[in-house]
Amino acid sequence: MKILKLNFFLFMLNVFLKPVELFPQSEGKIDFVEFTLENGLHVILHEDHSTPIVAVNVCYHVGSKNEKPDKTGFAHLFEHLMFDGSKNVKRGEFDKYISQAGGYDNAYTTEDKTNYYEVLPSNYLELALWLESDRMLEFSIQEISLITQREVVKEERRWRYENRPYGSAWIKISEKSFKKHPYRWPVIGYQEHLDKASMDDVKEFYETFYVPNNAVLVIAGDIDIEKTKKLVEKYFADIPKGPDNIPHPSPEDEPLENEIREVVEDINAPLPAVFMSYRIPEEGNPDSYALALLSNILSVGESSRLYQRLVYKDKIANEVETYSDSREHPGLFLIYAIANPGFSSDTLEKVIDEEIDKIKNYGVEEKELEKAKNKIESALVSARQTVQGKADLLAHYYTFYKNPALVNREIDKYRSVTVEDIKRVAQIYLDSKRRVILHYLPKVN
Repeated sequence: MKILKLNFFLFMLNVFLKPVELFPQSEGKIDFVEFTLENGLHVILHEDHSTPIVAVNVCYHVGSKNEKPDKTGFAHLFEHLMFDGSKNVKRGEFDKYISQAGGYDNAYTTEDKTNYYEVLPSNYLELALWLESDRMLEFSIQEISLITQREVVKEERRWRYENRPYGSAWIKISEKSFKKHPYRWPVIGYQEHLDKASMDDVKEFYETFYVPNNAVLVIAGDIDIEKTKKLVEKYFADIPKGPDNIPHPSPEDEPLENEIREVVEDINAPLPAVFMSYRIPEEGNPDSYALALLSNILSVGESSRLYQRLVYKDKIANEVETYSDSREHPGLFLIYAIANPGFSSDTLEKVIDEEIDKIKNYGVEEKELEKAKNKIESALVSARQTVQGKADLLAHYYTFYKNPALVNREIDKYRSVTVEDIKRVAQIYLDSKRRVILHYLPKVN
């Protein structure tokens, strides 16, 4: 791509969309067929003739959590390298092939996966399959590509984290929120590790993780299932299988026993701000749905609790957000607020805690929960409106759960959450004695 994306569900579940009426689960169902090649590549096909477009999505089950502590940033670096030439495609030609066919391509990296996709007219499906199979076939990255893309990633890191207001906050939050788990380092990695990345390091990473048995191929759109199966066999069946024991880290980590606090003086911080994180369970855990709804109630839209209190009523903040960042392994519930001139980060913390305590003690109203469900349902429905959106979802549920059919059950899981669940998860997970809290203050030269 290219550029680093936020966790897919972090964005999807917190975006503010106009509420919609709940609809029967049977509507919007994504039908598909699936099979596995002898080399371990899992294939999912979804037929949709509404437009003459096809999406080809290849998701590798490798993210920053699969990296070594002294070699971080490799998953995201590879996202860039995979567009920079392969066995039969010269440097700079991948994007050109797709754009000349009237399509577009991109990719994103998270802590848990790396996802590549092309969307193009359906009569060019074979082109996309050839391109994806060619860069899966064998290691063909050149030294010049490593040098070039390493500098691109380093510049991206400076732009996103080092030179942006409060940019270091999320890196510091992760470093303090996790003790041993690899979620403790950022997806983009550390600059000193990128500087030391060698061709041998890159080749080892590719041969370990960029193999058919660590990937899922999803093709969605204007296709014929039987013809597409033959094309998949043609382009992917002869790619050698990778190692049987692909390394994946344990989800376990040491618990947070106490509150962790730090004051950060930042030359890039124009106003005081507060950042908080709480440990939460993994995506798919029953409580993850209630936590996503709680986040929505707290900060999505002008009627949300924290916006009403901090921005509208007390006027102590110009921005406040919460994110229920569920991941393949236990993740984080994140809160941040930026103060208005004349107010302190201590005041922000105090008022945020008061609003959270209200939910812990008194819960939420049924109408608040219904509104949050409508917003999340609208986001889920919106994600299914394109062939690429459906391909991405199918790849996601197979990669994490080996069960793409879960894509058709998510809405029911949100619907089943009760007001009692919201109060309970707030009490269990938003524990001020077991959290990380950073106070950012403008640094005076």
